[in-house]
Amino acid sequence: MTKRRITVTVDAGLIEAATNAVNAGDASSVSAWVNEAMAAKSEKRRLLAALAEAIEDYEAEFGEITDEALDERQRLDLQAAAQVRARLRERKAKGEFGT
Repeated sequence: MTKRRITVTVDAGLIEAATNAVNAGDASSVSAWVNEAMAAKSEKRRLLAALAEAIEDYEAEFGEITDEALDERQRLDLQAAAQVRARLRERKAKGEFGT
């Protein structure tokens, strides 16, 4: 992909974080760090747009997703997560995961 030089103003703390990332070997340069951040932000926007479109399509076919339906789904998800955690604790207590 073609690269272009630009000038941007960035918070000092973010410059320090990028420099630290380079020094830690997590990025080859500050430019690479910024490029990765911009790519991640762009991908997030693309995914959110796709999600919004999927929700619109769903609601067009099945009706609006209500706050009550969302609350019920959250309650059921929390209940399921608690059950999974309980099973994991039981398995750990039985020594199924080693030491």
